[in-house]
Amino acid sequence: MSPAEPAPSSWDLDVDPEPGEDLVGVGADLEPGTVLAAYRRGLFPMGVGSGGRAPLGWWSPDPRGVLVLDELRLSRSLRRALPRFELRVDTAFADVVRGCADPHRDGAWITPAVAVAYQRLYDLGWAHSVEAWQDGELVGGLYGLAIGGLFAGESMFHRTRDASKVALAGLVDLLRAAGDSGDRLLDVQWRTEHLATLGVREVSRAEYLRRLEAALELPLPVPFG
Repeated sequence: MSPAEPAPSSWDLDVDPEPGEDLVGVGADLEPGTVLAAYRRGLFPMGVGSGGRAPLGWWSPDPRGVLVLDELRLSRSLRRALPRFELRVDTAFADVVRGCADPHRDGAWITPAVAVAYQRLYDLGWAHSVEAWQDGELVGGLYGLAIGGLFAGESMFHRTRDASKVALAGLVDLLRAAGDSGDRLLDVQWRTEHLATLGVREVSRAEYLRRLEAALELPLPVPFG
């Protein structure tokens, strides 16, 4: 079933950010139409600062972290770990978001308002989770938005070693299976040292927006459509 298009945003999200500036706006709301419009313009929401009362910021990192599907790096130990997990899609979305929002994690930024916003997008068919299970228990996963050929990764977590990496590898397999892998865009927002070990690289904002325009023209992968 195709995702349901929400009511359009009442906010003007067209921005002309300065090169190298990641934060491009503050305010607006987390209505489904606003969040979708933002992603289609290369923006995503995240609080400015920490805590539940941090103002809502709109970010467009320059440079941007992306994972080119054919550049995923899996270590030998991770390849050996893959068969120990069961991968599922969209069977425990709220639990994955709760795992990612654990306040004891370093840099926790997912507020209750953010969790509600992405649950609404999940209910409309836009947000998705890729989950790693072991012995009937959820032990890791990730969530994000699928819009055409874009998968905008929001966060991932693990309770067992390698579980989040296994979920990421599963997501890459799903996106590759949809075809047009060279034009599909897996956005991870920022390149970290951890993500770099998996093949994540940086591209300029201008290049990201070019890739985004092409990706949005592609069909959704079957598990997300």
